[in-house]
Amino acid sequence: MTPNTARRRETSRRAILTAAFELLQEIGYAKLSIEGIAARAGVGKQTIYRWWPSKGAVIFDAFLLLSEAGEDGPPTLPDTGDLAADLTLVLRATVEEMNDPRYEQPMRALSTEIALDPELAAAYAERLDGPLREAKRQRLRSAQQAGQLAEDIDLDVAVDMIWGPVLNRWLHRGGPLTAEYADRVVTTALNGLRPRRSGE
Repeated sequence: MTPNTARRRETSRRAILTAAFELLQEIGYAKLSIEGIAARAGVGKQTIYRWWPSKGAVIFDAFLLLSEAGEDGPPTLPDTGDLAADLTLVLRATVEEMNDPRYEQPMRALSTEIALDPELAAAYAERLDGPLREAKRQRLRSAQQAGQLAEDIDLDVAVDMIWGPVLNRWLHRGGPLTAEYADRVVTTALNGLRPRRSGE
């Protein structure tokens, strides 16, 4: 029987990504090496280098594999018609993910590597940040069309105003990252973004 090469390749790929993610939790990014990932996955390091140019690229794909588990299609945000409630739900989930020990190490490692590696930064923008930003813009665009946001706001700036403070506080450990903080961010952002009534 001829072995299924594609299946074996996918099995090896998943073993590598799982090994990378597990080692990241155990020893941290600084001590993580391609050799260590290869040994844990039971493959040669050349197999890893054939698919990924750096350990940062491996971690990025490992993070995508975990974060995309169970997802089908491009990301979307809830749209119940209540913008504040929807954004609060999403921002609270973001805070919870950032505080999750499984995600914190890979996200911090990726943040460092993306700042230093233009190729990885481009992949991140195309495969993760870009689709997520479009989902956020689409939810704000829907609110705009419903008259819940001013017609002339820049949606990209609005996305940064809502999600930026949470990311900044997490990245720089600038204070407690809590659900209450997420709620305050949404309230503050929307108070400045709502259309002004005449005379205000």
